[in-house]
Amino acid sequence: MDTAIYVGIDVAKAQLDIAVRPSAARWVAAYDEEGLSALVARLHELRPTLVVLEATGGREGPLAAALATAGLAVAVVNPRQVRDFARAIGQLAKTDALDAQMLARFAEVVRPTPRPLPAAQAQELSALLARRRQLISMRTAERQRLDTALPSGRGHIQRHIAWLEQELGDLDRHLRDAIAASPPWREQEDLLRSVPGIGPATALTLLAEVPELGQLARKAIAALVGVAPLNCESGTLRGRRVVWGGRARVRAALYKAALVATKHNPTIRAFYQRLCAAGKPKKVALTACMHKLLLIANAILRQRTPWCAPAVP
Repeated sequence: MDTAIYVGIDVAKAQLDIAVRPSAARWVAAYDEEGLSALVARLHELRPTLVVLEATGGREGPLAAALATAGLAVAVVNPRQVRDFARAIGQLAKTDALDAQMLARFAEVVRPTPRPLPAAQAQELSALLARRRQLISMRTAERQRLDTALPSGRGHIQRHIAWLEQELGDLDRHLRDAIAASPPWREQEDLLRSVPGIGPATALTLLAEVPELGQLARKAIAALVGVAPLNCESGTLRGRRVVWGGRARVRAALYKAALVATKHNPTIRAFYQRLCAAGKPKKVALTACMHKLLLIANAILRQRTPWCAPAVP
């Protein structure tokens, strides 16, 4: 019987630290084309059951793509999960080599489910959305500076704001063109936007950041995004359930969509009003609406059926 092999890879800008369980093998590879090719070849010889690496704000992308393209089972995990796991087993020291060993041990014990990588177009769309968020953040900062700027500096700030708005307009057109160029993406966007409350930005975020949408069960997709309420209880301690982890950018988009849906989506509006009437805090009720909106989007993509408002009795 073959022994299962688990690999953890710590990703740095120029170097990859690799650790293997249960053999305790370790080595270092350069993070460039030559290093990636050599790493993939060596992993092919090992035939690992699972390779785990942390999400590092995009730096892990080329590595994850190379591993997945080579047919290796790879899971990109939330760094917070690994940190919590390390604390739980008493591993407080932190170096690149130790991080790789911890990732391998995390893979061996937790065995996260490998997630399919987004298609090349999804990765491009995700990069465009990331740039859009950066531009919006810069515009917000400049508008705040404008309120307290001296007259001598106001003109420069206003010109910068105008430039940022022009860039945002160009980027939005690029996003629309990217969607229009792909019939499957266009169909999915149309399905999502049929739901009152889900606008262009939310639809694009869901398509780019949640490629699993429409493929997973209700509980799995809610946990993946981070809108599933989790118990926080121990012994005699009893408290409210909370949501955490998951994909923060998707939750931010769902929050804005839920605000709109509580006013314009009859199903979400009735659900929100019922929760508030039952004494739920508005923030809790809104989080529940985010959860419900995600499940509606998941069902619509799975069934490939546009939104249909419930009949009014």
